[in-house]
Amino acid sequence: SVWKGIAQDSIVMNLDDLLCVGAAGPFIFSSVINRNKNLIPGEVLQQIIEGNQLFFDEMKKHGVEIGYLGGETADMGDVIRTVSVDSTIACRMKRSNVIEINLQPGDVIVGLASYGKAIYETEYNSGIGSNGLTAARHDVLSKFYAEEYPESFDTDLPHKIVFTGSKRLTDTVEGSELNAGKLLLSPTRTFAPVILEVLKKYSLLPSPLERGSEVGEDKQRSENPIHGIVHNSGGGQKKVMHFNKSVHVIKDNLFPTPTVFKLIQQESKTPWSEMYQVFNMGTRMEIYCKAEAADEIISISKSFGVEAQIIGRCEASAQPKLTIESEFGKFEY
Repeated sequence: SVWKGIAQDSIVMNLDDLLCVGAAGPFIFSSVINRNKNLIPGEVLQQIIEGNQLFFDEMKKHGVEIGYLGGETADMGDVIRTVSVDSTIACRMKRSNVIEINLQPGDVIVGLASYGKAIYETEYNSGIGSNGLTAARHDVLSKFYAEEYPESFDTDLPHKIVFTGSKRLTDTVEGSELNAGKLLLSPTRTFAPVILEVLKKYSLLPSPLERGSEVGEDKQRSENPIHGIVHNSGGGQKKVMHFNKSVHVIKDNLFPTPTVFKLIQQESKTPWSEMYQVFNMGTRMEIYCKAEAADEIISISKSFGVEAQIIGRCEASAQPKLTIESEFGKFEY
């Protein structure tokens, strides 16, 4: 069900943000679904709720504990055109265990791929994630959807930017086994099993004996080779610049661009420099770390079926900079 995947989108965009600060759970989760009942029947609500539980059950198999507290549904046809799926997720952790972003010259960047098929996924993931989807829908899908489903877009948008592409949802796409609809609707991949295993490897999850032990926590801080984890959601490949204070981030070994992003660019003619600022472009999680830790992190990621590689490095700089050297050109930010 597409709706089960949308439930996962809502969960993961919150969960994976928490992972970046070293949060490891147990997590607690609640959901709020607002709908227009004239367009969204009860069966859809059931699929979303079931999608939440399916995701939590799968994560539990890999050591990620998420307690489902339920939530609320509301019929709000006057303010909701179709449906909104909102999530809140939280956990407790010691302030001393928070991983702060402190990029250092000499750090390497381990990128975790947003696409492929992880061992905890049931089908191939296009890598689209949940950012830039409004633009992607209008750039790729045809005017047919504006004409047949006027509830699917903001009627105040200028007509010239509404569903300007050539594709219908079931159209095939060159270079992909997934059709256009499945490319755009692939559930957002979580990296929770990978990140938790990385945290365990570097003793960033204190054992019960260490909890409350200042000695253990001081040791943990001093030996931590991880200087930052960045979730490439809003801002795409430029996301790191929200946190970069003093280094030149160079990304010159990115993954090959997944088909879904090539499709969006071909349909929209968006400059590649802008594509890297909007979409994850194949890398949705970055771990900035000492070079000696990279091989182990890559090995952990690949053990879950998630491709990983060193995608770049940090160099000394008088001011924060980002350089992307890609198959489509070199871009400075």
